[in-house]
Parts: sequence; structure tokens; C-alpha cells
Amino acid sequence: MRIGNDRRGDDFEINVIPLIDVLLTLLMFFVLTSTFVQHSRLKVTLPQASVQERDMNAPALTIMIDRDGRFFVGSDEVMGEGIEALKQSLARHAGDSRDQAVTIRADAMTPNQNVVTAMDALGQLGFTRLSIATTPSKPGAAQ
Repeated sequence: MRIGNDRRGDDFEINVIPLIDVLLTLLMFFVLTSTFVQHSRLKVTLPQASVQERDMNAPALTIMIDRDGRFFVGSDEVMGEGIEALKQSLARHAGDSRDQAVTIRADAMTPNQNVVTAMDALGQLGFTRLSIATTPSKPGAAQ
């Protein structure tokens, strides 16, 4: 027998803690994978250069570096070791003109340190117009 009509409604509840755990796990998964994909495709804007006509009155000074690391300024070999001998030879060939163009021609097998040494000597002497000679790649060659 029922006494009274006090019928309590059953409280209906959903346990959301496992749902939150699953959602946080999925969120962490998507955040981590999207970060890795973003780092693999960097977009780089390359610098642009304008084509300028060279002054034909002043011939370019040429520094050549062979595969053994020997320096040649013009057609003369630099006698002596180190940056000081190279600076003396450059000053002798250039005279007082520091605004003339300088071209570095280095063998492909030359260590980078030799090219940096030549660039350092030019910078210490005050040369500002520097270029490095390259050869064009063959079409169809792997880059």
C-alpha cells in the first residue's frame, strides 16, 4: 500500500567527466598534429634584386681562389699566408679606389673559410661592391 502520493521523480543525470576526458584528448591530438604540419611547410619570401648597369670605365677587381686555398688577385698569386697578405695585395692592385666592383671566383671544392676570408679582407679595406661568380646550372640537372 502506498502511503501518500509523494512520488519523487528520479533524478536523471549524465556523467560528463568521461566525455570531457575524451574531448580534451582529441583536442590535444589535433593541436599537436596541426603544429607539426605547419612547421613542415614554411613560406619564405625571397629577396629581389634589380639589374644595374656596371660602370665600364673601371674594370672589376677579381679575386680567384683555387681548390687548394691559394688566392690570386687579378693574375698575380698572393704570396704569404693569412688575411694580411691578401689585404696588402688587394690594396696594391686597387690603389685608392674602394668603390670599384670586386668579383670573387672560387673553385666549387674550395672550403667556405677561404671565401669568407676574402670577403673579410675586402670588408676591412672598405670595398662595398662585392659579387661572387657562379656558373648557371644545366637545365634538367638536379638542384
